[in-house]
Amino acid sequence: MARYKALLFILCLLLVKPGRAQTDGQIIVQKKITGLDQYMTYIVETEERHKDSLNFDPNRFEHFKEVEIFGITYYSDGLKVRGFLLKPGKPGKYPAVIYNRGGSLDFGSLTSHHASIGLGELARLARAGYVVVASQYRGNGGSEGQEEYGGADINDVLNLIPLLAAVPEADTSRLGMFGWSRGGMTSFLTLKRTNKIKALAVGGPSTDITRSSIDRPELLKWWQTFIPGIMENEYEVLKKRSAIHWVDELPTDVPMLILQGTADTSVKARYTLEFALKLDQHKIPYRLVMYEDGVHSLKGHRDEVFDQIIRWYKKYL
Repeated sequence: MARYKALLFILCLLLVKPGRAQTDGQIIVQKKITGLDQYMTYIVETEERHKDSLNFDPNRFEHFKEVEIFGITYYSDGLKVRGFLLKPGKPGKYPAVIYNRGGSLDFGSLTSHHASIGLGELARLARAGYVVVASQYRGNGGSEGQEEYGGADINDVLNLIPLLAAVPEADTSRLGMFGWSRGGMTSFLTLKRTNKIKALAVGGPSTDITRSSIDRPELLKWWQTFIPGIMENEYEVLKKRSAIHWVDELPTDVPMLILQGTADTSVKARYTLEFALKLDQHKIPYRLVMYEDGVHSLKGHRDEVFDQIIRWYKKYL
């Protein structure tokens, strides 16, 4: 009887197929999107709450036809995180850019018209000759996990580096980063933890959210719903996410392009100026471009904004 049980156990082991390991940065779903109609269908299928995206201005998607766009899901800390991958339409090897979106939860999602920089505009960057990848972050845009606004979600950005390494068209020896608003904060936090980034561009960057919470009390109330530990020690938690307090920890060999509107009510221009002075103090190379009467999204300056970004990457990537 014992011999029979042993044989049965061995047979079961032979019949069971080993599961595939969950590797951080591994793409597990990749769906090609070939046009605006497919994009709209994809976002409704992916996340029902984003039906508001049907209000998108179609003109923001004029670059779609010259690039390849994929909705992706990848592993990050074992979570299934959603995002997008964009490639130039012509075969070849291209420098790569990680884009860090702004906002939190639905607000600022790449599948929402609230985004400062939308997917159609990232297609402009891909069209210029860059492989672009963007995460929705955990807890956002249909991703698993919990939003932490600069906490464990930084791993979702770091895990895009091995993801790009597996993309044949991406030259990760020429890797840039691009962030807007919260995405600027995310970019600075990422720079502290990797030496793979060669150049950075940020717009309306959140550099000191300890003061943003005072200027805009509604933000603090919003953050209290998802930032871990904020109720116990608000200032220290926000300080850890505010690059102006730890500029000395940023790399001195990653040139930064900073784009800021003087009429920005979300991130005040004076905060960005103070941050630039700190960069200067620590001999971190940067270029600051101020747009007169520019709002947080720099709407109305987009052509110039992308001209600046593309020239920056052409110089340093």
